[in-house]
Amino acid sequence: MRVERSALALLIAIQCISMGAMEMSGPFWPLRIQALLAPAQQPYLATLSALVYAGPMLAAMLLTPLWGRLGDRTGHKPMILRALLALALCQALAALASDPWLLVLIRVLQGALAGFIAAAQAYAIASCASAKRGQVLARLQAATAVGSLAGPVLGGWLMDVAGFAALCNAAALICLLCALSAFALPPDSPSPRPGRQQPGRALPGAWIGGVLAIIVLVQAAKMMPQPFFALYVAQVLQAPAWLIGASYAASAVTLALSAPLWGRLFDRWNPARTLRVVEGVAWLCALTLALTALASDWLGFIASRLLWGIWQGALLPVAYALIASSVPASRQGFALGLGNSAAKAGALLGALLGAAGMGLFGLASGFWLVALTYAVAALGIRLIRRIPQRPQAPILSANTKKMTQ
Repeated sequence: MRVERSALALLIAIQCISMGAMEMSGPFWPLRIQALLAPAQQPYLATLSALVYAGPMLAAMLLTPLWGRLGDRTGHKPMILRALLALALCQALAALASDPWLLVLIRVLQGALAGFIAAAQAYAIASCASAKRGQVLARLQAATAVGSLAGPVLGGWLMDVAGFAALCNAAALICLLCALSAFALPPDSPSPRPGRQQPGRALPGAWIGGVLAIIVLVQAAKMMPQPFFALYVAQVLQAPAWLIGASYAASAVTLALSAPLWGRLFDRWNPARTLRVVEGVAWLCALTLALTALASDWLGFIASRLLWGIWQGALLPVAYALIASSVPASRQGFALGLGNSAAKAGALLGALLGAAGMGLFGLASGFWLVALTYAVAALGIRLIRRIPQRPQAPILSANTKKMTQ
């Protein structure tokens, strides 16, 4: 299937807006749980606050590959519509929930029924020429970054002026409008499944497993600062609240700007060269996080965050492109679902490691641990480069293939 640029632009806009809607409530779930708990139930606040984030991640990690496999069989546009409608429904239910345990259950249901990002990626891969996969996946990643940056700001304003229920209702309405807009996407049809006489190329297990491991490591490194970031900036750098927000958003800004540029570069290279560059980027991430740990003032800290965002744009989208180039069209939804599950697993692992590192080694050591995780990821990429079974085609460019033969 090939569609015009306007359809891909619509998909990218839908991803940006819908992910922003989901992030509107992101920082405020613990506050809502605290408000719903009776005084005698307040000791459960910490447990429920952890479950309200970990629960949907675990559910999505387990079920996203299954939704991807269903998309391979039915087409990915129906999966996009299903996910957006599920997000709208769960946000509307969250606005009505008056029991904190029910709120957590709704969040788990949201994670189980979602899978929008993987569906959008699979649809985009099926919709674009193979020589532009990296660019399209990078633009989708940039759209997610922009939505994640703008969503909490809008959500905070709505929380102040109208309350949590209005915030969730607004998110539900936005997701519903995104679903209605998604009806305008050209329909896609499932890729033909190989018959018995002409079996398709099997999933390259060692290669795919290695790339999934890299996704886990780089996503864990990305999420490790979450538990201690605000405390670090406030206590170690003695920064005001506005600077905490500005420094937190800095990496998202440069990620959104750099990801499409990295995608354009990687589209011209074969997988061997791509992995060589990605390994170098992982080492640069480790060096940048070491500079972050050494920063003694807010200016150097923000500069390192901006630089880190540039490198991040070359990691996760490229890993997804490598997966997409490794499997036949009839299994791309399932493979990308595995990639998104690996990203969820990495996010959970990173949050746990960040919290454990803060408890064991203190705030001052937090960013050193992140740098170490990136170094481990770089070594892992070097091992993947030695696996003999690699994708048969370059990530994207037919011209590059001719030049490298």
